[in-house]
Amino acid sequence: MESDNLRCADALVKILELNGVKFLFGHPGEQILPFYDAMRESKIKHILMRHEQGAAHAADGYARASGSIGVCAATGGPGALNLIMGVATAYKDSVPLIVITGDVPRDMKGKKGFQDIDIGAVFKPITLKSFDIKNPQEGILTLKKAIETLTYNQKGPIHLNFPKDVLESYVDRSILESLECENEEYKTKIDFKKLHKAIKLLKNSEKPLILAGAGTVWSKASDSLTKFAMKNEIPVVTTYPARGVVSEESSIALGMIGLRGTEAANYAGKNCDVLIALGCKFSERTLLGIGNCKIIHINIDKSVLTGDVKIQGDVKEFLDRIMDVKFKKSENWHSIINKLSTKHHINTNYPNVPIKPQRAIKEILDASGDSIVVNDAGTHTTWVTLLISVKTPSSLLFSGGFGPMGYGIPGAIGAALANPNKRVVAVVGDGDFQMTSQELATINELALPIIICIINNNSLRIIKQWQEMQYGESYQVELENPDFIKLSDAYHVLASRVDSPGEVFNAVQKALTLNIPYLIEVLVDEKEEIPLPEVLE
Repeated sequence: MESDNLRCADALVKILELNGVKFLFGHPGEQILPFYDAMRESKIKHILMRHEQGAAHAADGYARASGSIGVCAATGGPGALNLIMGVATAYKDSVPLIVITGDVPRDMKGKKGFQDIDIGAVFKPITLKSFDIKNPQEGILTLKKAIETLTYNQKGPIHLNFPKDVLESYVDRSILESLECENEEYKTKIDFKKLHKAIKLLKNSEKPLILAGAGTVWSKASDSLTKFAMKNEIPVVTTYPARGVVSEESSIALGMIGLRGTEAANYAGKNCDVLIALGCKFSERTLLGIGNCKIIHINIDKSVLTGDVKIQGDVKEFLDRIMDVKFKKSENWHSIINKLSTKHHINTNYPNVPIKPQRAIKEILDASGDSIVVNDAGTHTTWVTLLISVKTPSSLLFSGGFGPMGYGIPGAIGAALANPNKRVVAVVGDGDFQMTSQELATINELALPIIICIINNNSLRIIKQWQEMQYGESYQVELENPDFIKLSDAYHVLASRVDSPGEVFNAVQKALTLNIPYLIEVLVDEKEEIPLPEVLE
């Protein structure tokens, strides 16, 4: 006979199950043992990452690639603090994560004992909210509310810290009633008065422009945006995380705006009279490409709203509400923009050996086809940014807001689990790789067909370039790397090394046909620098 009482840890796992969580990325430890005991019988697949940073990055990659909430877990003290890099990354890019940590029992808190630390104080500035749970009822209801928030409202990480004895405590089983989050009423409603103001501005516009940010992706508004923009012949520019929300091969797509933006995108941003900003934050990099114009800003996060018409709401709902409104079309506006380039013209036709990094990246991208590309931080990031054409949302993953080294491999794990029928190619630097190389063990264990391309220039090349430019010489940026092929072999992942034009394309294409984990080390010209962005006037 089933007991009337239920352990808090079991209730938490049940809530996650009821709300469609398929994967949980984590690493067990003493203070979170009850939660892992509950996970043992769960339908949720636990992904054992080799470092907690990797757990948070993998949950982040899963969320970005799936459009769902990512979930990660770690024990108290060092385990929780190891999550910090990944949680901060998700916070800066507004990626929805549920972050669960264990902690010392309540009667041990504040006594400076083993693994006792104020975890909540550390997580507070890098989460939407950090909860220090006091009892099982509070924890269960807080988890439900966190899922509702991330499903219907603001995006970002929400942290729940559970003392071990709270996880072990029992509650009445009736608390499980209505734990599935189905309440659409929780969703923020658009203000009709402000909607009317937005429509009036657009109807009077001669040079309208749409700026799509990450909120357009989370709203799953790609089809609505494309339909609205095509119907009204309004050009579209994007921030980095929204690349592909309208195919960059489309006639209405001008590319990314701001720093590293295209000629067409930045001209349109500087000269439009009304900017419809959908789900973006207006970072300093984006603002570089925007001139003096009227701004209609739509975002689910009220705290970032700016401009002349501020609408808190869902991007897709906004677009669907104005879909049938007729706006005038400006042929003159389009004729000017159509003369400008929507691509970056980068010469990659170098015959050099070792291969130039820009040619190596071009060959990787050409061979990757419709694969999901996960980009890490470094010189290669610039070449990927300038050379890739993104055709679908969430097919280029990169932490543009924080740019941590080491995101690529664990991010690719999350992306591969989110899209088992898609190929995933991670492009990382030699410095990046050594931040999270231990996750090769996870890739091998799960037999994930991820292709890892290490761009090896034996240095932290972008930092070296900045040092030499600003101070005349470099310091502590040369890397004496291990043998990456032997290291990969130790993790039972097949690997090869290439250094010549043509070899990179062939290696990536061959690896993709094998449908197994594969590492490709690409030896590139160590002296090649990246083109620095021009300051926009």
